[in-house]
Amino acid sequence: MKNRFLKGGIASVILLTTVAFTDTKKEVNLELSTVTWKGEKVTGSHHGTIGLESGHLMLEDEKIVGGEFVMDMSTLTVTDLTGENKAKLEGHLKSEDFFGIEKNPTAKLVITSAAAKGDGKYGIVGDLTIKNETHPITFDLTMNSDSATAELTIDRSKYNVRYGSGSFFDNLGDKTIYDNFDLEVNLKF
Repeated sequence: MKNRFLKGGIASVILLTTVAFTDTKKEVNLELSTVTWKGEKVTGSHHGTIGLESGHLMLEDEKIVGGEFVMDMSTLTVTDLTGENKAKLEGHLKSEDFFGIEKNPTAKLVITSAAAKGDGKYGIVGDLTIKNETHPITFDLTMNSDSATAELTIDRSKYNVRYGSGSFFDNLGDKTIYDNFDLEVNLKF
């Protein structure tokens, strides 16, 4: 009799633990989610979009604990130009001078940890890979039941994207392109 109560108690603890600590994979709706970029140079700026190839957040007890997002670099577009100028800049950004998409068709962000800050805001730590270079990155992400937003600033010089960078080349003058570029991420689930 004592043995049955012990087995029943252990089974109850296992069941409650399983129910209490459930993991959920929250898949991103690729058609409704957007990633926009903005790069600046001495004489102005350009902006555009990059499509997601895949993405998900891992939740535990409805709190972010991880995730992975893959960007399809072939979808990189310029939205502030039209015609020949648009095509020329898109081609240059996809070339080896910048993101070299023929050899590096994707970029990836892996969330390694997340700390809840309250009101749906998280401090995110992750590893960002661009052109086969991986470096840690931190940013804030705000999440509600069916969407999440984040703004990231990325130093392209860490990822061997050197074209027009004052960090690598002297005397560029007004042809200097700043190393930092911004991403604004709007995810829908």
